Amino acid sequence: MRLDHVSYVASHDQISDVVNRIGSQIETAFIDGGIHPKFGTRNFTAPLLNGQYIEVVCPMDHPATDATPFGKAVKNKAEQGGGWLTWVISTEDLNPLEKRIGREAVIGQRRKPDGTELTWKQIGILNLLDDAQMPFFIKWQSNNHPSRDGNPNAKISKVNLYGSKKDLELWVGQNIALDIPEINIINSKLDQSGIKSVEISLNEKLFIID
Repeated sequence: MRLDHVSYVASHDQISDVVNRIGSQIETAFIDGGIHPKFGTRNFTAPLLNGQYIEVVCPMDHPATDATPFGKAVKNKAEQGGGWLTWVISTEDLNPLEKRIGREAVIGQRRKPDGTELTWKQIGILNLLDDAQMPFFIKWQSNNHPSRDGNPNAKISKVNLYGSKKDLELWVGQNIALDIPEINIINSKLDQSGIKSVEISLNEKLFIID
């Protein structure tokens, strides 16, 4: 398992501004990722080093937005003003997770404006809806990973996360510090949960995006 990407939510009206702001900070151009027809969302992605990327996603005015867990999560976050939604772990084998969680992974798909299609399987969005600290899991089925779109210049140094180390390690099933070292867990006394900020390094500079 490894950190695959981090996901930031904006409203449909604000997504261009958010993409431009983050892209200028990390000196990396975002790519129009197209529409997730099953989830009622659309996204832009920025490639990062180490095979990772940033996603900026917004809800669409589409029935699937309210009918799917991912669409609901994105819409709820947008209605709260947007911001960091989640972190996503990639794995080569979802079977142990399906058995432990008790349900099957769902197929995800999106078609980019150039006509190319990305496909994957994912599981864990329902748990994200209940507790924002929880990542979901993904297994890529297509080879055109978003980290290969464009020219990556920056990398994720740290994801600062309000959460419980014990709960997260039970959910992930691995030692966070050893297996996913980018994650920095902050114990909160205010019942806060979820990503506080993401630290991106670019050459000698460090940017904190919150």
